[in-house]
Amino acid sequence: MASISTWFRYMAHKLEYSLTLSLKSHRREKLSDRELIQIIFKNLFHGKITYLHSGKGVEMSPTMAAHENTLLVRKIPIANPRYLYVGDAVVLKDPNDSDKYLVRRLAAVEGFEMVSGDAKEEPFFLDKDQCWVVAENKDIKPKEAYDSRTFGPVSTADIVGRAIYCLRTAVDHGPVRNSQTAMGQDSPILAVELDVDEMAKNHKAQ
Repeated sequence: MASISTWFRYMAHKLEYSLTLSLKSHRREKLSDRELIQIIFKNLFHGKITYLHSGKGVEMSPTMAAHENTLLVRKIPIANPRYLYVGDAVVLKDPNDSDKYLVRRLAAVEGFEMVSGDAKEEPFFLDKDQCWVVAENKDIKPKEAYDSRTFGPVSTADIVGRAIYCLRTAVDHGPVRNSQTAMGQDSPILAVELDVDEMAKNHKAQ
């Protein structure tokens, strides 16, 4: 059971998520003050800030196994430097098929200079709201990897979450290695919302 201090940290994250998401909806849908407050309380007291995602992980080995994996993903209300950090394992929309999702490492964000190992390719800077994501499996050749090295920069708006726990099998699971900052922020969420039994049931159903 989570300690009181962990619960307070968890609720602080949940409140921030609820407020950010509600204000985002307010700007998009022009909600009334009453509707805004209702959404804030609904997200705060009834919703979770994680969800389960399933997928094969050849390109994300060793974090993910080659077969089907079940991930616990922390939802990202707004994909910007306040919530995303270089080194994080992020879940994003496939740039070539928006109905599918990929898990990749966030390697660079807007303003970063990208320099290729190929002298024939010119360096360039990532534009505003752009990021660079890469596969983790070092056995895959750069030009064969399905990541930014082949499909280029992606919009940070396409990032929907950060993978924080991976269940590869019923006996092989654990927290996902992310940036130190992210892991510190995610620890109270893991303490409260992680349910390995639920993940195992979801895993069997795949």
